[in-house]
Amino acid sequence: MSVYLIACSVYLLVIACMLIGYVIQRKIITGSCGGLASIGIEMKCDYCSDQCDARKHREALTIKKVE
Repeated sequence: MSVYLIACSVYLLVIACMLIGYVIQRKIITGSCGGLASIGIEMKCDYCSDQCDARKHREALTIKKVE
């Protein structure tokens, strides 16, 4: 039981230290791997250009029907 309490205490201490660092620096928490740009994807929907084109076509048709 004491091992469990020590482990939880250490875990909570680490979280408290991260919280104090966040409050003091006021920086947005970000990843360090570079995100999608590091694997060659420029935009979030770079892999679905066909779907995006189809959606643009549907939206254009909808606008024509409204007019």
